[in-house]
Amino acid sequence: MWRYMGRKLGFYGLTFVIAVTINWMIPRFMPGDPVRSMLNRASISDPEALERMTTYYNEVFGLDTPLHQQYFAFWSGLFRGDLGVSVWLYPEPVTDIILRHIPYTLGLLIPAIVLSWIVGNHFGAFAARGKVLDNTLLPVGYILTATPYMWMALLLLWALGVVGGFFPTAGGYGFALTPSWSWPFFVNLVSHWFLPFLSMFVVGLGGWAIGMRNLIIYELEAEYSNYLQALGAPRRLIRRYAFRNAMLPQITGLAVQLGTIIAGALLTEIVFTYPGLGTLILRSLNNNDLFLLQGIFLFVVVGVLIANFIIDIIYVLVDPRTRVQMTGGAS
Repeated sequence: MWRYMGRKLGFYGLTFVIAVTINWMIPRFMPGDPVRSMLNRASISDPEALERMTTYYNEVFGLDTPLHQQYFAFWSGLFRGDLGVSVWLYPEPVTDIILRHIPYTLGLLIPAIVLSWIVGNHFGAFAARGKVLDNTLLPVGYILTATPYMWMALLLLWALGVVGGFFPTAGGYGFALTPSWSWPFFVNLVSHWFLPFLSMFVVGLGGWAIGMRNLIIYELEAEYSNYLQALGAPRRLIRRYAFRNAMLPQITGLAVQLGTIIAGALLTEIVFTYPGLGTLILRSLNNNDLFLLQGIFLFVVVGVLIANFIIDIIYVLVDPRTRVQMTGGAS
């Protein structure tokens, strides 16, 4: 077990280094000068003053040094927990800005991923019970899983927000409210959260339902199912074993799809102007804030790696075959 965990940690460590390096490179090769963009917003008309301020801020942000020095300085700051200062919201630290927005993204992502996975798996298993259910639920699942997150978000925004008026269409809470630990603020917060959550939940639900339906049908035609049926085992017992075996590929699928789901969440936040990391990425791009961009991408990369590592551990715990192989390998 420990040898397996060590190999996994080594793999994720190497992936982290490569991902952080790419994350550092991408903003620096984007067009535009972040310092010039910041000074242009200040509307400085004196060319000499503009030149002096450009030189000063290039030194402040470390942009006057060669790229390899900037790279090693980034790693040094990363180990100290220092991601730099935002160009757009100067002089606020990048870490403080991200920590202010990340609860919204996590509050949207975690419930949508967990609930869509659980409900989708049960719907898929339910649809595999007969042709009538299969012919009814399967087309709906294909439509949902083929719908991009952004389109579903726009559709729900228009139908339930603009036309129906049932839910607010933008923001994380009412503009007239101040965040507080009060019941009115909590109700308002949930009302703004519901539509982004629903759009992610519905799209994810279709994909997991189709995957589970196909896996259940495959498991019911496997040799062990036919053997149990020949022994006279109850149909419910056979389906229970089929469901348990079908859950294992779905756990693997969750790890594979995690990056796509997070990208969908970021786009959903942009549609609803939800104050999470997605909206923050858009504003960082508009303001050429490469330090904030690389900080956000770093948090996303670390979150995906941690989630995949947790899923790997869960897979080992729920799959007895993996534990037997590790025990055999150790002996």
